[in-house]
Amino acid sequence: MRCDIEGWQQDFIERLAQEDLPAAQSQHSNLSDTDLFALFHSQVLSRFTDIESRRLQRQGKSFYTIGSAGHEGNAAIAAALRVTDPAFLHYRSGAFFLQRARQLEGSHSLYDLMLSFCASSDDPISGGRHKVLGSLALNIPPQTSTIASHLPKAMGTAYAIGLSKRLKQAGQWPDDAIVLCNFGDASANHSTAVGALNATGWSAYQGMPMPILYVCEDNGIGISTSTPRGWTAQQLQNYPAIRYYYADGANVSETYAVASQAADYIRRTRKPAILHLKTQRFFGHAGADAEVAYRSSESIAQGFETDVLLQTAAQGVERGLCTGSQLSEKAQCWLQRIQRVGAEASTRPRLECAESVMASIVPKTLADDTQPLTSTQQQAVFAFDKRNFKKPQPLGKMINWALHEILARYQNTVVFGEDVGKKGGVYHVTHHLFDHFGANRVVNTLLDEQSILGLAMGMAQQGFLPIPEIQFLAYVHNAEDQIRGEAATLPFFSNGQYHNGMVIRIAGLAYQKGFGGHFHNDNSFAVFRDIPGVIVMCPSNGQDAVLMMRQAVQLAHCQKRLVIFLEPIALYMTRDLLAEGDQGWLHEFPSADAPLPALGEPSRYGDGDELVIITYGNGYYLSRQACSELNLEQRIRILDLRYLVPLDIEKIVEAIGSANHILVVDECRNRGSLSEELITALYEHRRDWQRVDRITAKDSFIPLGSAAYKVLPGKEDIRQYLQEHLGQ
Repeated sequence: MRCDIEGWQQDFIERLAQEDLPAAQSQHSNLSDTDLFALFHSQVLSRFTDIESRRLQRQGKSFYTIGSAGHEGNAAIAAALRVTDPAFLHYRSGAFFLQRARQLEGSHSLYDLMLSFCASSDDPISGGRHKVLGSLALNIPPQTSTIASHLPKAMGTAYAIGLSKRLKQAGQWPDDAIVLCNFGDASANHSTAVGALNATGWSAYQGMPMPILYVCEDNGIGISTSTPRGWTAQQLQNYPAIRYYYADGANVSETYAVASQAADYIRRTRKPAILHLKTQRFFGHAGADAEVAYRSSESIAQGFETDVLLQTAAQGVERGLCTGSQLSEKAQCWLQRIQRVGAEASTRPRLECAESVMASIVPKTLADDTQPLTSTQQQAVFAFDKRNFKKPQPLGKMINWALHEILARYQNTVVFGEDVGKKGGVYHVTHHLFDHFGANRVVNTLLDEQSILGLAMGMAQQGFLPIPEIQFLAYVHNAEDQIRGEAATLPFFSNGQYHNGMVIRIAGLAYQKGFGGHFHNDNSFAVFRDIPGVIVMCPSNGQDAVLMMRQAVQLAHCQKRLVIFLEPIALYMTRDLLAEGDQGWLHEFPSADAPLPALGEPSRYGDGDELVIITYGNGYYLSRQACSELNLEQRIRILDLRYLVPLDIEKIVEAIGSANHILVVDECRNRGSLSEELITALYEHRRDWQRVDRITAKDSFIPLGSAAYKVLPGKEDIRQYLQEHLGQ
């Protein structure tokens, strides 16, 4: 057979007509004649759709041509599962998508695929934002060009399905559902895949229900790099507590039989399994990739002789379902249909303005269906603590009490992370939560931030409101793509139909006396600042922390927002402001009906208009000290930004008032810090500022011990500036 796309298509149809087919492989399954023919139909449609998308691309009508050719055996896996089983798909899963759609009457899967290829705004899953395989009705959350990044959230979904049953909470997917997640042999080596599979085995080993079927579609090559022979099998067989299955993806009957066996095992035992599916890859990796640059022509041609489409056709002919000539005629009809559908899809409208493109970044606001706790309920929540919850407390204790209140009010909230259970976290911010709400709502995880954030996404999509904790800010960098590339993009690529509403608590920033070095004193959160739709909050004191935590959870609950709640570690237990024992940094717990701050509005201290300090976190605390020690409350004002992403420059300028002299105190590094964005925004808003300066940290990692204070802005730096510019 010819190996170019159009040549192969013509040869395939002719070989069917001539019944030039390989010997039919053994058929050891209960696959009915009707089902076998349906699988062949889905497989051919998927292959022809790939080819049509490339033809349209040459005409400038299609834009993304990574295809499923050679992987069409995964249609048999779709047939072995239920439409209510959530499926996190690899980008070579076109046949799976088309086969699953057969289980839902009224689906227009072929047209939907072509709309996606053509980036039409009519595409029912992404609204024209990307070529994705996804459908709300088919329970397929959309994935883009996944390099194993979807495995952690698939793992999290499996855990969340079991958790729904334990907590008797109705979820997006039923209690007996199993999760499907497929990926390639090259992706199996990615740290994200290894971490997700390890977390799955770690959980199952302890008896936790983990109903998930991982399918590694092994085509033996990653772009141009061959996978060592035998490596994938050896790798996948060695994950503890995960059962291993193997099938030849070219044999549709065998694939269906093995997939059915694996699905039955998982559904019955609630234990995980891996299906190692041998496949091939035809027509290169994607787009204009020319395989002849790294594969011999002989090996490419040889691969087509064992093509899954020929093998499925041979099984159908052997059964007497139809002759090769009849299959050829049907294939020609299907080709003509695909060309008609492609021509129609390519004429449909596309996104034409930035507002339309961005419309799905922030989901629509829903009504808050929960009621604030009454005074009696609030007292009952805090009965565990001998201290009067009306007595002023530091930041860490206030966050702890806020979490107690939130877990009591929102029954679908779950707190989880490293050491958050009986220990109560390394700073005791989750103290007593485990005792009060139990092991199903306060969960200790393994030490893997990718798995923690994947668990959060899986929980969110199942209907929980997750509150994961990242133990230190520096640790999130190990897993930042789970936020940037997965959690934040889901509403965008699903046109708002799927979401990852959650509140990610992160202990961070610097100024820990004599402790940690840069892994525990990390003063860079730049990774969050350019992610569309994400909100970053940073309270500096206990009262704001409670109100903002309530607000963060409300945003995650009602708007399905992804909120980063950045907590300054050094201020967790700070009690005093100016002198030992003055208790100037303690606050009372706000009443349950206390109004929440306006989103994006800074808090204000002082009424002066000679100079305004704009700051946040530790910088606000240090600025308050410097201002009070110099008795400047009547001459300056200090703004605590509180909301770091996105910056609401209108509210900030309004809070500045008539002042023309601005000092930005930013505890992060000079380069890449919030101060750069803030000063730019100020000048874009107004050009007539008298003076705008900034004090920042040095462009340095933070060392251990007292040396840390040599690279961080300090109270004396602020004092010196104020004395120089205000004549003190």
